[in-house]
Amino acid sequence: MTLQEIMADIHALTEDLEAYERKYGVLSETFYESYTSGEEPGDDVWVLDWADWAGAYKILLRRQEQYRRAIHALRERSETLVGVIERTARHEPIPVTS
Repeated sequence: MTLQEIMADIHALTEDLEAYERKYGVLSETFYESYTSGEEPGDDVWVLDWADWAGAYKILLRRQEQYRRAIHALRERSETLVGVIERTARHEPIPVTS
């Protein structure tokens, strides 16, 4: 996986989550906390939405952590943020470890 792929996933997941947030009127963080503590939807029609929403949020959290680890690893290798941006601006893939 590359840094660019992680970023693309983060952006796509954020768009998906924003749609659920607009539909149900709460932020994903708030929803996920309640969902993981066992709250279930009051309407059976929402069950699939809620499962998808929770799954998308969980993946977002994982991708954000991968991003943080990747940036940390790049900095440990003495890469500056400017250097990373220059590489990504040239569409140079930056491989990261999982």
